[in-house]
This record gives sequence, C-alpha cells and structure tokens, in this order.
Amino acid sequence: MIAALIRHGEYHQLVDTPSAHQPFPLTTEGEAQAREAAGTLWRMLEERGWRLLPTIDSSRMLRGWQTAQIITEQLSGLCGTPLQVESFDQLAERGVGCTANLSIAQIEEILHHDPRFPDPPAGWKANSHYRLPLQGAESLMEAGARVAGHLRRRAAEENGDNTVKLFVGHGAAFRHAAHHLGVLSFEDIARLSMHHGQPVFLQSADDGCWRRVAGEWKLRTGQKEPID
Repeated sequence: MIAALIRHGEYHQLVDTPSAHQPFPLTTEGEAQAREAAGTLWRMLEERGWRLLPTIDSSRMLRGWQTAQIITEQLSGLCGTPLQVESFDQLAERGVGCTANLSIAQIEEILHHDPRFPDPPAGWKANSHYRLPLQGAESLMEAGARVAGHLRRRAAEENGDNTVKLFVGHGAAFRHAAHHLGVLSFEDIARLSMHHGQPVFLQSADDGCWRRVAGEWKLRTGQKEPID
C-alpha cells in the first residue's frame, strides 16, 4: 500500500497555544489548499497509474475532516467514483491533556505553582520526548507511534500493487510517525515540516519496511511555524 500523508489546510489557530486539539475550521486559504491537494493527487494517480482506495482516513479535528471532505468532493468528480471520509482518534496530533487550548504561558504557570512537578524545560513544546506531567498528556514521539500504528494496520488490511490510501492529519504527528516507520531520521523530524495540503507518499513493503516514493517534505526556515 502507498500511504498519502496530507497535512490539513491552514485554520483559525489560537496564538501561542500548543494544543493541536483546537476545534476551529479552515480559513479561506486552507480551503483553497485542500482543493489544490485534490488536483495534485489526481495528477499523481494519472501519472503513476495508481489506484485510489475509496475511503479517506482523517483526524477527528474539524480542520482535518474539512480538508478530507473537500478532497473527497473534488476527487469524486475527477475519478467518477464516490469516495467517503472516515475519522479516527488515532490520527490526532499530540495531546496536552487537561491543559488543552491553554496558552504556553498559562501551562507554564500551572506547572510552576503545582508542587508535584518541576518547571518544564526550555523549548518543551517542540521536544519530541517531553510529556507534560498532567493527566491525558502525551509526547510527540508517543503521538507519532500512535499514528504509525494506524498506518501499519491499514497497510496490513489492504492488498494490491500500486494501491493508494489517503490519510489526512497533522504535520508533527505524521513526521514522528515517519520516524517510527524508518523513513525519517530523528534529526529530520525537527529539520523538516509539511506543506499544508501537499501529500507525501510512503510505501510499505512485505518485509515491513517503509520508504518515501513521491512528494516533498518542507524544509524549515527557522521562522516560527504552527506546531502542526
């Protein structure tokens, strides 16, 4: 199976808020990015002779579902075949537990005044291994393992050469999943990002190994970017 990993389009994101579980919709630009993604996918299918599976897996976050829905509507018209979206908790971005949708300053203040925990380390929100010591939180690596597990399960369920399945989710979780799958080195997780709505294609082999077969990661420029 070839997994097309698609980062959701731009959305109405809260400023300085590390929670990726924000319930806000796509912006107008994000909707355009989703439509562009459908065109890119169609061209790749035509050029490579790949067969598209009819169900698109998406994150349950509204921006993920909206991106998948727009892609579904566009591709259904191009393919002449009805497609559908199915949402999964497993494709969510890293969760920060009970501090969801609080600002960085608020989270750090909470930890500072909780006698059970030390202050978080500098740069904690981008630290792949750090997990907030709060109920329901997970690390970026744990989120990546969750997403990688979903990709492996789906690959095991699908047979046939040149079969493509679309996954719409979040950049950081996808990059960490790619690391767990052996596609990205640990250093590449921080060095690279993902373009909104632009697919990266990973192929699984019978021996369980994965490799990138098409699509480009985004090279970080050092500028501040959204976490997912």
